[in-house]
Amino acid sequence: MAVGMSLKGDEVGQYNYSKKITLFVVLSCMVAAMGGILFGYDIGISGGVTSMDSFLKKFFPKVYRRMKEDAEVSNYCKFESQLLTLFTSSLYVAGLIASFVASVITDSFGRKPTIIVAGIAFLAGSGLGGWSYNVYMLILGRVLLGVGVGFANQSVPLYLSEMAPPSLRGAINMGFQFSVGIGVLMATLINYGTQKIEAGWGWRISLAMAAAPASVLTVGAIFLPETPNSLIQRGTDHEKTKKMLQKVRGTDNVQAELDDLIEASNTSKTTRKPFKNILQKKYRPQLVMAIAIPFFQQVTGINVISFYAPILFRTIGLGESASLMSAVVTGSVGIVTTFLSMLSVDKLGRRTLFMSGGIIMFVKGWSYIVLILICMYVAGFGWSWGPLGWLVPSEIFPLEIRSAGQSITVAVGFLFTFIIAQTFLAMLCHFKSGIFFFFGGWVLVMTLFVHFLLPETKNVPIEQMERVWQGHWFWKNAVRGDASNEVI
Repeated sequence: MAVGMSLKGDEVGQYNYSKKITLFVVLSCMVAAMGGILFGYDIGISGGVTSMDSFLKKFFPKVYRRMKEDAEVSNYCKFESQLLTLFTSSLYVAGLIASFVASVITDSFGRKPTIIVAGIAFLAGSGLGGWSYNVYMLILGRVLLGVGVGFANQSVPLYLSEMAPPSLRGAINMGFQFSVGIGVLMATLINYGTQKIEAGWGWRISLAMAAAPASVLTVGAIFLPETPNSLIQRGTDHEKTKKMLQKVRGTDNVQAELDDLIEASNTSKTTRKPFKNILQKKYRPQLVMAIAIPFFQQVTGINVISFYAPILFRTIGLGESASLMSAVVTGSVGIVTTFLSMLSVDKLGRRTLFMSGGIIMFVKGWSYIVLILICMYVAGFGWSWGPLGWLVPSEIFPLEIRSAGQSITVAVGFLFTFIIAQTFLAMLCHFKSGIFFFFGGWVLVMTLFVHFLLPETKNVPIEQMERVWQGHWFWKNAVRGDASNEVI
C-alpha cells in the first residue's frame, strides 16, 4: 500500500450526502469567520504599534532610547526587551488557558455560545487596550483579547467544518484562515494610517479598532444557528435536528447524514472523559496530528513575520512608515494565496498543498531577510500551512473527542506561539539573519512528515473520517481497522 493512501474519488460517492451550498450556510459561516478577522487583527496590530515611536516612548522608553540614541547597539538588538515581547505573547498564554475552558462550554452548551463569549471578550480587550495609560492596562487588555482568541479558535473551525457539506468543507473551513489574513491586512493598513497622526496617539485607534469586527461577531453570533452535530450531541430531538439539517443542506434528502450523526452521538455518549479517552491507542493518529500540525505551523516562523514584520524591516534600515508599508505588502500576498488555496483544496487535496507550500517556504528559510523572499514565504504559508493548519485538525476527530482534540490543537498552537513570540527578539539579537536557518530546517522536517504520515481527507464526510486512518499504511495498525473496512 502506497504512502498516504486515502479514499478514491469514486468511493466518496457512496455517501448519500447533499453537495449543495445554501445561502443559509454561507451567511452563517461568514459571521462565524469574523472570529478569524479578530484573530488576524490582534496578530497584526501588535507588530505595527510596537514599531511606532510614540507607542515605544510611552510604554517602553528603554527600547525607544536604545533605538534612537545608542549607536553602538546592533540593529538586531535594539528591540530586545522581555517586557515588549510580553505585550505580544501575553495574548497567547491567555488563549492557551481559555481554550480548555472553551472546550467544556462547546461540549455542554454548543458552538454558538462559545463564539458569543469570544466576541464579548474581544470587545472588552479592545476597549481596555485603546484606553491604556500604563503598561499593566495594556497587557491586561491583551490578556482579555487572548481569552477571546482562545474561545474563537476552539469553536469557529469546528463550526465551519460541521456546517459545510463534505465536498466543500475544505474551502469553507479555509474561510477562517482567509479571515485571519484579512484581519492582519486590516491591522497593517490601520497602523500605516495611524502612525502618521502627529499628535502621537494613533496607536490608541489601532488597538481600539478591534471593537468593530468584535461587535459584528458578538451581535451576529446571537442569530447563528447551532450545528446539527452539536444539536445531536447535546440530546436534541432527532426530528428537530433533521429539520435543521434540511435547512442547512437545502434538501429533504438528509437521512444518510442524520444516521451518521446519530451513530456518532451514541458513541460520544459513552465517552465521559474525552481528554482521557483521546489517549487511547485507537485515537493515536488524531492525537499525533493535534500536536504535530499546530507545532509545525508555529515553527515555520510565520508569526515572526506576523508579529514583528515592521520591526524586522526597521532592522534592515527601513524607516517607520516604509516598514509598515512593507508589512502591508506581505499581508496582501498572504490573502491572495490563501484565496487561491480555498479554490484548490477540495480538488487538489490537503497533502498536495501541504507539500508544495513547504517547498516554497523552504526557499525563504535559507535566505536573508529581504522583502521579495519574505513575500515568497508568506505565499507558501498562505497556500498551505496557514489554512490547512486549521482545516485538517478540525475535520479529523470523531464526535466523542472532537472538542477535546480541538482544544489540544489550539493549546499546542498557543504554547509554541508564546514561546516564539517571547524569545524571537532575543534570538534575533544573538543569531541575526542566521535565525532563519532554524526555521528553514523545520520546514523541511514538516514537509517530510506530511508526505509519510498524513492521509488525504478531501471529500470524506466528517463522521466517516476514521476510514482514512484504517486505509493508511502506517496508522492502520494503531486504529486496528480490519481488512473489510480498509480503503484505498
